[in-house]
Amino acid sequence: MTGQNPEVTSYDSRRQVLYWRLLARLFDPEEQAALESASLAVVEDIGLPPALLDPKVSVDSTVQRHPELAAAFDGLMVPEQRAATASEDDSAGERDRGEEVRRAALVSKVLLNVFAAGSGTVTAGQLSQWQSDAGWLERALGCEPGTLRGGRTGRPVPEIGAEIGPELGAIEADLVRRMHLREVLADPALASRLTPSMSLIEQLLRDKGNLSGVALANAKSLIRRFVDEVAEVLRTQVEKSTVGALDRSVPPKRVFRNLDLDRTIWKNLTNWSPEEERLYVDRLYYRHTARKTTPQRLIVVVDQSGSMVDSMVNCTILASIFAGLPKVDVHLIAYDTRAIDLTPWVDDPFETLLRTNLGGGNDGPVAMAMARPKITEPRSTVMVWISDFYEFDRSQPLFEGIEAVHRSGVKFIPVGSVTSSGRQEVNPWFRERFKALGTPVVSGHIRGLVHELKTFLT
Repeated sequence: MTGQNPEVTSYDSRRQVLYWRLLARLFDPEEQAALESASLAVVEDIGLPPALLDPKVSVDSTVQRHPELAAAFDGLMVPEQRAATASEDDSAGERDRGEEVRRAALVSKVLLNVFAAGSGTVTAGQLSQWQSDAGWLERALGCEPGTLRGGRTGRPVPEIGAEIGPELGAIEADLVRRMHLREVLADPALASRLTPSMSLIEQLLRDKGNLSGVALANAKSLIRRFVDEVAEVLRTQVEKSTVGALDRSVPPKRVFRNLDLDRTIWKNLTNWSPEEERLYVDRLYYRHTARKTTPQRLIVVVDQSGSMVDSMVNCTILASIFAGLPKVDVHLIAYDTRAIDLTPWVDDPFETLLRTNLGGGNDGPVAMAMARPKITEPRSTVMVWISDFYEFDRSQPLFEGIEAVHRSGVKFIPVGSVTSSGRQEVNPWFRERFKALGTPVVSGHIRGLVHELKTFLT
């Protein structure tokens, strides 16, 4: 083309080759010789290792052999980070175009390793490698590994991550289903290679009745590891939330860590001696640290049907954390077509989860019948109801019960789901009526629920 910069055409052609190869491999696992050889030539020409083109080689292995690439994957697919490095002068622009080719090679690596998951039986090693590669993709999207797949909850999830998260979760769940999990769990060496994730925990909870001996012990170990990891993150979020107003009716403790040095100096300035250049202190002032607390009752009702597994896990752990707060009386009910009172085990989320029975439909009125007798002082009670509100009985008797509870003075908090990515799906009929009732559905992100609970309970 007349007047076109040949260098730009070269850069663009290289990038297009890499992306065309990526698309071809994603939709057809068979290699296309021309694209493979062209891509290999591009990768070698820009000084990157050929392992970037081999989906059988994990990102971990590639980074171990070429440690200089580790930092290149962090934030690789975050638009803001890329824009921040852009430049308009010609020499920098040429470097930017070269960097785009390099970026195409790295992006192709993580996308192909994660989304070309193959078919057939999956081994424990293959699942572990996929989980590791998915972690690198999450890092490329600016997230903490494990966040997008509905497990550990840390920093806010970017918009692009929220869109990809459900797809990653679906792929991982499919890999777990294709793995002979019972046989893997029966072999301690293979079981040790498993990394606990939401998809794996869901499968373990569903299959726990068919496990025994070594397999059951390994399953419990994986569940406890996952519970402990999530609990650590949630406990930090609860501790960071506001913890109630200061109670100035309680005298401050006269200890050094409570000493209000600025106020002490200000109040004693009249005792300043110019001749001696010395401040004489008549009285020390201390900060109030006691907080106002009121005995509160927290009733958590969570839908344990198949579509709400991650909410069940997260809310069980969250309930146990709030149960550890002073003067908070926590009750936990799980339901599908039947309801079960899990309150006796609310302090131990591991034991609670082992007593769940995932699956079935939604019969909210059964759960409401179990929850309402627990309300003794409505105005000091908060009821959290986690569900997608797609009810088995479409005559909507659940909403009538919820409306009555709300009018009695109970603080009612409907939650569409409790996940790390914040995605949620709620029956539109219920969503509109909750809004009209003045109790809009809380965001599906668990941080939103933590904030709501801490605001009311402390």
